[in-house]
Amino acid sequence: MGGADGAGRVTRGYGMPARPVQAGLDSWAEAVRECLAGRGSSRGVSSPSQARASRSSVGLRSERGPILLAVMLSTGLFAIDSTILATAVPSVVDDLGGFTSFPWLFSIYLLAQAVSVPIYGKLADLYGRKPLMLLGVGLFLAGSLLCGIAWSMPALIVFRLVQGLGAGAIGPIGMTILGDIYSLQERATVQGYLASVWAMAALIGPTLGGVFSDSIGWRWIFFVNLPLGAAAMWTLWRRFEENVERKRHRIDYLGATLLGAGGTLLLLALLEGGVEWAWDSPTSLGLFVAAVALLSVFVVVERRATEPVLPLWVFRMRVLNVTNAGSLLVGVMMMGLSSYVPLFSQKVLGTGAVVAGLVLAAMTIGWPIAASTAGRLYLTLGFRFTLVLGGAVTVLGALILATVDGGSSLWHLAAACFVMGIGFGYVASPGVVAAQSSVSWSRRGVATGASMFSRSVGSAVGVAVFGAIVNSHVSGAVGSTGSDLQHVSRAVLEPAIHDTYVVSVFIAVALLAVAVLMPKRVIEPDAPAPEERAAQSAEPEPDADAIA
Repeated sequence: MGGADGAGRVTRGYGMPARPVQAGLDSWAEAVRECLAGRGSSRGVSSPSQARASRSSVGLRSERGPILLAVMLSTGLFAIDSTILATAVPSVVDDLGGFTSFPWLFSIYLLAQAVSVPIYGKLADLYGRKPLMLLGVGLFLAGSLLCGIAWSMPALIVFRLVQGLGAGAIGPIGMTILGDIYSLQERATVQGYLASVWAMAALIGPTLGGVFSDSIGWRWIFFVNLPLGAAAMWTLWRRFEENVERKRHRIDYLGATLLGAGGTLLLLALLEGGVEWAWDSPTSLGLFVAAVALLSVFVVVERRATEPVLPLWVFRMRVLNVTNAGSLLVGVMMMGLSSYVPLFSQKVLGTGAVVAGLVLAAMTIGWPIAASTAGRLYLTLGFRFTLVLGGAVTVLGALILATVDGGSSLWHLAAACFVMGIGFGYVASPGVVAAQSSVSWSRRGVATGASMFSRSVGSAVGVAVFGAIVNSHVSGAVGSTGSDLQHVSRAVLEPAIHDTYVVSVFIAVALLAVAVLMPKRVIEPDAPAPEERAAQSAEPEPDADAIA
């Protein structure tokens, strides 16, 4: 059964030993005893010594299948949300008005999600995964219900903030749960299941958004979340078990407040700079200065906190530094391209909105294809090879994208997006697994949250950088920045957006350089002796990197 270490943290979810790698013999002994007794184990895991886990041992019909399904359903909530709303925006604006405010439907969601991710990760390490996951799904469903009954655009924006707070828990904690109940070898197979969720969301989301908007109404793009989320919550409540030793923790409220406030101001400055206000305006400069000041104080507070919300050992580990930097760069390119590839398709190549969405979907399809096959690579050739391969493929895709111009075909643009999506999949998914495998159980939530927080920050940076490039070119051509690019001529937009494609090449090269720094093999840290566990939380995380 699961227990808690001397610091009062959960040592294992789903009733399994604290570390399956170190407790392999015990797991085998327990499995043998249960087999001899004529009953199957409902709580054991496959031996980590297996070269590769079979789908029958980790699939949806396995003993842990219901938990995997619950995580897939939960992940599907915000995976579909990222694509379903975009196609429904015209219907929302027609009904509620507020055309100039609708971009905040996306910005406020991203802000809430990004800022809350590291906080949820730390709380999951202190109090267990289950309560935080249930809270996240519950908030997302509450936000969905409120969005569905929203009476005005300001109300809808506020309710999207609630949704974003829920999404901030679902993503990192769902990945952490899978890291808890599956060994490194088994996660290579599990990645395929999660990848299928994102692939289906890329195809189903835009279609559902259009169908609901044209038939039963845009409000159903939010109501559809309710049965899926309810099923996920019920399954997690019934099938996922954690034993948590009740102990009083010293919550780092000051650190959480400083991180939340500083992160919000930083992301706000990046998202709205050059759009709502000029980059050199007092508003923009004030936001950046305030963000830097708050985050600097945050670092000082974290050095002294007993249980810091974002421990500074995160920045002292080579594996985490590489994976976080990779996540940030992937976020930069992914969000930057998501903002301007559809616009290029419609205004330069002359396609409709649906076709433009399908062109971008090529990137979100390439990603899960790579993620589902990445496990075989990092199990046999190591994490460094896999990430370097992903970086090289991303560079190739960026070079193809840089050759796209006004005379190119849609297939040309879609091919570039598809290749880059494959590169992203070979970097992002193995990166999360490597980060989880480099730390002990009690720190896996923080490590996973830091990786996803980096990607969210990268997304905001991507919007800012690519937006600045386009607006600068447009300003030089027409004499004003103007935020409504929909009414800029094709002759101006083509070179402006093409500049972002060229910049993508340099960012892709930087991603490849970061990948080269990844250790070839990541060794899971040894489980500490019981008498050492109480002091572990006060010590820096040991360097778990090893070069094979």
